[in-house]
Amino acid sequence: MFGPGTVEVDRVYVGDITYIWTWEGWLYLATVIDLASRRVVGWAMAEHMRAELVCDALRMAIDTRRPGPGLIFHSDRGTQYNSAEFAQLLDANKMIQSFSRPRQCWDNAVAESWFASLKKECIHRRSWATRAQVRHAVFDYIEVFYNRQRLHSSLGYLTPAEYEAIHQPNAAHAA
Repeated sequence: MFGPGTVEVDRVYVGDITYIWTWEGWLYLATVIDLASRRVVGWAMAEHMRAELVCDALRMAIDTRRPGPGLIFHSDRGTQYNSAEFAQLLDANKMIQSFSRPRQCWDNAVAESWFASLKKECIHRRSWATRAQVRHAVFDYIEVFYNRQRLHSSLGYLTPAEYEAIHQPNAAHAA
């Protein structure tokens, strides 16, 4: 498919949902990742998995990145991504929807790999008493560690922020 060096920043996003157990119950996390830089550009957490969750994550990406028309948004075939609400959000922002093939989780490998890293490097290292604790930990993982400090072999051992600074030095969101 696409990857670093084959597509420009803010041209292809991938999205998915995962769940995290706390003593209070489940917390669901939806992410939007820029395929070129592997940067998490949007995310949302909630106690539900309704379409609103993935829409909130995409709205965050749209609000912070301001991608141009024609951006491809790729996800699995989950009901949230097939919802009228999500389709309307894509249409309103002139985005093109792309889906994984049925029962082919590796078609969304970047999103799946990101969740594996989050869980291995952050979530599964301890028990979580509250959803608030997880929210704080996920925020720190994304905004402090992953986007700005974590090196990626697929990016030539740069962080997502460094990759964007090199490949789009005039972009306001590159830092």
